[in-house]
Formats: sequence, C-alpha cells, structure tokens
Amino acid sequence: MRKFSVRDLTLAAMVAALYAVMGCFANIFGWTFGPVQFRFAEALTVLPFLFPAAAPGLAVGCFLTNLLSPYGALDWLFGTLATAIAAWLTMKAPKWYLAALPPILVNALILSPMWAWTDIGAVNAAFWAACGWNFITFIPGEGLVCYALGTLLLKLMPRIDVLKPALRPGAQTPAA
Repeated sequence: MRKFSVRDLTLAAMVAALYAVMGCFANIFGWTFGPVQFRFAEALTVLPFLFPAAAPGLAVGCFLTNLLSPYGALDWLFGTLATAIAAWLTMKAPKWYLAALPPILVNALILSPMWAWTDIGAVNAAFWAACGWNFITFIPGEGLVCYALGTLLLKLMPRIDVLKPALRPGAQTPAA
C-alpha cells in the first residue's frame, strides 16, 4: 500500500470542499436532504474509482454538508458512514460502469432506515413501510446524479493533466 502524499491530501481536501459547497448549493433548493433528493455533490462519489485519495475527502465533505441536515446527529453519523463505505467500495469497483453502484445502494440501504426511524420513531409495520418507500424514492435521484453526472466526471477527469499522476493505475474510463 502506498503512502498518502501531499498531492493525495490536497486532492482529498479539494474534494471535501467541493462536496460541501455543492451540497450547500443544492440545499438552497431543498434537494440535499431526505428520501427524495438530488444532491449534486453525490456525482463526486465516483471519483475514488479514478483517484483513491478522493475517498476521505468525500467522507469529510459529506459530514460538513450533513451539519445542515434536519436529521441532526443521526445524519452526521450514518450519512457520513454511508458515504465512507460507498467510497471504499467504489475504489474497489472493477469497471467504470460499476463505480456509481456502491453510492446508490449503500446510501439507500443505510439512509432509508434512518429516515424511517426519524419519521416513525419505532420499529413496527409503519417503520418497514416507510423504510421501503424511502428506498424506492431515493434511488432515482441518486442514480441520476451518480450515473449521469458521475459518468461525465469519469470521462473528463483523466484528461486533466495535473490529475494524471493521482490516477489509480489501470483504471479504465468510458470511451470519449
């Protein structure tokens, strides 16, 4: 395993800042939190496929964005945890078209019960119904952001000369 260099730290910090700014921007329109969301910053969750150093930046950026969450400490913990797990799984994705799958599924699996708990407050039939509904309503927005915007990032980021040294060796990107 290679060491975390100054370049890696800088990349992680840039991703964290960008994620936080994008999350706050989407929050102006009410698109950042809840079971139906269009958090533009989630497009960045595909970056660990190309740049493993982006993974910690995503977790930090998500935490900073979630400080605004109406779900409070639950979102600070579980939202950040979901992003960290998804970033790690994205790093391990074998093909570019699978890079967006971990953020979609991990977030849906971890956040759906969190939202249901916040709404219902007990584990009963209503909780499971809300959990299922949250899962179904979350996936389209997350999928659109991660696949549409994320694939665009996967195509464009390797073309930026200054980022080429940080690329994961052997990372295959979509054809232009």
